[in-house]
Amino acid sequence: MQRRKRRALSVIAAAELLAMSLWFSATAAAPELAGEWGLTATETAWLTIAVQLGFVAGAFLSSALTLSDVIRPRYLFAGSAVAGAACTAAIAGFVDAATPAIALRFLTGVALAGVYPPGMKILAGWFEDGRGFAIGVLVGALTVGSALPHLLRALGGVGSPRVVLYGAALLATVGGLLALVVEPGPHQAPTAPFDPGAIGRMLRDRGTMLANGGYFGHIWELYAVWTWIPSYLLASIAANGGSGGPAVASLLAFGTIAVGGVGAVSAGAAADRFGRTSVTSASMGVSGVACVAAGFLFGSPMYLLVPFVLVWGVAVVADSAQFSAAVSELAEGPYVGTALTLQTAVGFLLTTVSIQLIPVLVDSVGWRWAFAPLAVGPAIGTLSMLRLRGLPAASKLAGGRR
Repeated sequence: MQRRKRRALSVIAAAELLAMSLWFSATAAAPELAGEWGLTATETAWLTIAVQLGFVAGAFLSSALTLSDVIRPRYLFAGSAVAGAACTAAIAGFVDAATPAIALRFLTGVALAGVYPPGMKILAGWFEDGRGFAIGVLVGALTVGSALPHLLRALGGVGSPRVVLYGAALLATVGGLLALVVEPGPHQAPTAPFDPGAIGRMLRDRGTMLANGGYFGHIWELYAVWTWIPSYLLASIAANGGSGGPAVASLLAFGTIAVGGVGAVSAGAAADRFGRTSVTSASMGVSGVACVAAGFLFGSPMYLLVPFVLVWGVAVVADSAQFSAAVSELAEGPYVGTALTLQTAVGFLLTTVSIQLIPVLVDSVGWRWAFAPLAVGPAIGTLSMLRLRGLPAASKLAGGRR
């Protein structure tokens, strides 16, 4: 059994890593696309925001129809990954203007709503003990996958956006096919009937909603940082008179995002041992401080800037999996997939606000202090998890380790 569990974890993590390369594919290629198509700054930002909104729309639709619990998750994962890859390849092959590109990015986000939550449900079916570690590995894979477009750009995509777009589409297609070989685990709930009252019961469950509150505070910061860290790094390097330009900034952005995979896996193991609320609170504390510290380290030498953003990259996503693990332990068993989808839907709706907030702050205070207001998210998330810690329901977390 242990061998089968490890195999399922390895395969679905690899599939997630490859599929999630779609998320920031157009974001990484945005400077070149903006130059080719004559995009405004607002249109360029919408290449990312459209994915977030598409994900929200897809996740809400999936939640309302309980798709993650009605359709076998591996089939939903595979079909969604391939659909997202097709939308991304279409941008590279047929599009030369903002409106169709933004529409296709929206559809890519809709498709990705059928990748991440089903992936979590698949692992929840294989892991009852060690679930925090398993979902941590999945989020670690998601993290590295989200960073891949920046690596593609650094290695050959500067000046050639189609390298990034076609590359991400190919990787996602392979990821979707990989998901098909993962069998349902022994703890996976059977396919549930459509129940429109399921969401209402979730919203009335205090423990589940406090875990969601932690997630909402965390993700308010996460995607804004992931979206804008390349621009922050480019501006910081320029302020210090550094050389290397876009390629160096893209490579460092890849490292900042990808190193979070280490944080997600390590935090998963720690949460299973020491408790979910403890690990998430500590992680949000570090990342919240980093939002403010980014202002003090802006324009600093690379020997200070690089370690700082790598530590931030670890902390900003280390706790992400544990909110999902907590909901999988607290929510109604047959509708865990729907609970996870609802959590991500609301969370990603918040990211559309925080992502758009950063350029407004840049215009007002510059890149030095643009990330500081994001610290309010981790602060609220920490309070939510500490309140959850005091509830009797918290005894369900990590085998009683709160």
